[in-house]
Amino acid sequence: MPRTITVGLDGSPESRAAAEWAAREATLRGLPVKLVQVWEPVPEPIAQAPLLGAETHQRWTERVPREAAEGLRLRHPGVEVTTENVTGRPAEALVRAARDAELLVLGSRGLSGIGGFLVGSVGLAVVAYAERPVVLVRAGEQAADEHEKDPAGIPSTAAPFRPVVLGLDTGHPDEALLGFAFDAASRRKVPLRVVHGWNPPPYYAYGMALEPAVQREVAQGDAAMMTEVLRPWRQKFPEVEVVERSHFGSPATLLIDASQEASLVVVGRRVRRSSVGAHIGPVTHAVLHHATAPVAVVAHD
Repeated sequence: MPRTITVGLDGSPESRAAAEWAAREATLRGLPVKLVQVWEPVPEPIAQAPLLGAETHQRWTERVPREAAEGLRLRHPGVEVTTENVTGRPAEALVRAARDAELLVLGSRGLSGIGGFLVGSVGLAVVAYAERPVVLVRAGEQAADEHEKDPAGIPSTAAPFRPVVLGLDTGHPDEALLGFAFDAASRRKVPLRVVHGWNPPPYYAYGMALEPAVQREVAQGDAAMMTEVLRPWRQKFPEVEVVERSHFGSPATLLIDASQEASLVVVGRRVRRSSVGAHIGPVTHAVLHHATAPVAVVAHD
């Protein structure tokens, strides 16, 4: 069965922005879009209330996805769009829906007054447990926001895409993460900016100043490791220009800064199958909340 780009739809502005992003991505990948509407049952006495009765249920399970699908087909005529209604807890239902998807796209409210996301509990739970890539898209995200400025200085879909940014842990590189990022850059015909942040050796952690000679030595070694990790991927994707950025400092801060000029930020999440359950690492968590571009989280072993 061919994979789809699946969208969690609830009728909110952020989920509509996610659906639009998914349709644009479907055009790049030649895949269909599936809009998944999750209806969470409520206790029977509450379900009989006028605001939660049959009419409301019908609107959420039929009208919202139907109207969203019709709008996508109109604006993206080359994209096949289907809908699916499921019942259950939203996070659990979306994690299940992601299993057969090429990627899952969710919306996230924008933070008032500043760039970045406001990722709700459902979104965080899905990111923490889904083993397929999950993309978070802010409410209000427009196609032009992912493109360079035109000669008049205005972002335009007629201009090239902005670069794709990849957050890379050179100590634990993963093929799924690297492959997703290189593929995204190749499809957009843009450079891939690979960002790695490094901190001082442990014995400098207690207030000791990092000597310039030591800093240069660590930086050179780190840059050489990054180049070696990326070498086979440069050969596999020769059309992708790779820009390596290895800097002293917080990886999250470097990625958040880089997101301001990106069409997509790609970060990883290690899959942990243990009694303590899944969780999101601190760098990915920070990027999810503060990046100003759509963020793709790729789960990997």
